[in-house]
Amino acid sequence: MIKKLFKRVFGKKNKVRSHGSATVIPFDVHNVGREGVMHSARRVTDGLQAAGFKAFVVGGAVRDLLLGRQPKDFDVATDATPEEVRRVFRRSRIIGRRFRLVHVMFGEETVETSTFRRMIEAEDAQTDEHGRLLRDNEFGDQEQDAARRDFTANALFYDPTTQEIFDYHHGYEDIRANTLRMIGDPEVRYREDPVRMLRAVRLSAKLGMKLDEATAAPIFKMKGLLANVPEARMFDEMLKLLLSGHSLECVTKLREMDLHHGMLPMLDVILEQPLGEKFVTLALKNTDQRIREDKSTNPAFLFACLLWHEVLAAWQVKQDAGEKPIGALHEAMDEVLDRQRAQLAIPRRYDTIMKEMWLLQPRFEQRGGQRPMRLLGVPRFRAAYDFLLLRCESGELDIELGQWWGEFQDASEDRRAEMLMPDMEPKKKRRRKKKIDLSEVQAELPIN
Repeated sequence: MIKKLFKRVFGKKNKVRSHGSATVIPFDVHNVGREGVMHSARRVTDGLQAAGFKAFVVGGAVRDLLLGRQPKDFDVATDATPEEVRRVFRRSRIIGRRFRLVHVMFGEETVETSTFRRMIEAEDAQTDEHGRLLRDNEFGDQEQDAARRDFTANALFYDPTTQEIFDYHHGYEDIRANTLRMIGDPEVRYREDPVRMLRAVRLSAKLGMKLDEATAAPIFKMKGLLANVPEARMFDEMLKLLLSGHSLECVTKLREMDLHHGMLPMLDVILEQPLGEKFVTLALKNTDQRIREDKSTNPAFLFACLLWHEVLAAWQVKQDAGEKPIGALHEAMDEVLDRQRAQLAIPRRYDTIMKEMWLLQPRFEQRGGQRPMRLLGVPRFRAAYDFLLLRCESGELDIELGQWWGEFQDASEDRRAEMLMPDMEPKKKRRRKKKIDLSEVQAELPIN
């Protein structure tokens, strides 16, 4: 049936053939040449095939090539065990305990190579009370490896030698139809791994593909399963979403499908506030733009943006209660970070960077005396200044403040002196040293 469909669509001259349960799509149908595959990935497949093993480029790389996108990574799947891959490539290392992979290194490039794995039968599967798989790491064959992947578009195997694509689940058709479809029963697959619901949203937003109706339908009623996912795993998925280059579309889609609740608790509140929503939207747009321009991005900066309005609200409450501004800000930061960490395991290494940027914000409003000059010398100044610009652009602060700092940091010394405003900050009183009366001291000395 599938073979007839391909003949009808592409014509009889294209020799689409079957290989077991796979449809094998030749180059003259898909037009993805081996030159599109990263050189190091080709060397891995060539080396394994020369040693007598099967080896294919798999997953997102094949999908992206078919969509006309440039893949960031090229992963390889093979029937060779990790130890056999290690013997073929001297510059390689086996990583992982539960899920062993091989990293094959060529200079600065690393190709992740995995052994075909199989789906564990229901009666043998180790799951929790909600159906989430706790163990899924059994070697298998190519067909079994395709079946255990999540979406049909990610279950394609490309052989750089023959330039053929092996398709077990009609993923090629789905890509041509711009549809993201789950392999197998979506409800079962979501129970096995609830993070697949987030992946479905992220990939559909990132790739501009529509979610298959059967794939999307169970998400709303099953979203509660995300509460059982370890915090560190949720953080990894959230980081992929925010650094996908399409974070704004992803967050928008999360809201549409009501999946944002509980992931980043502040989104529940911030996205309902006009000022907060504008600030977060600008931060996401800024991050997406930097990723598309191949500029560096710091997750700490983005999380600082996403958490800022929660910090701002807590800071205001504490000041209204009579606490001093800086002390109140320190308490607000700790409170928000502790609350967020309970649901999303943001690594503590980001805390210092976020806190430094937040603590510098009040200092931007001090434009008199030597304070602006001292602020320019702070290591985190540039990141804090970019943060300030987002606050100004969102309407939280007067745009003039951002413009002033933009000019001040690039101005000459004479111009900076002209720009400084009268120092209205109260001066700290120096404590005068008490004058010591020597006669009193002498009177207290013991007499020899």
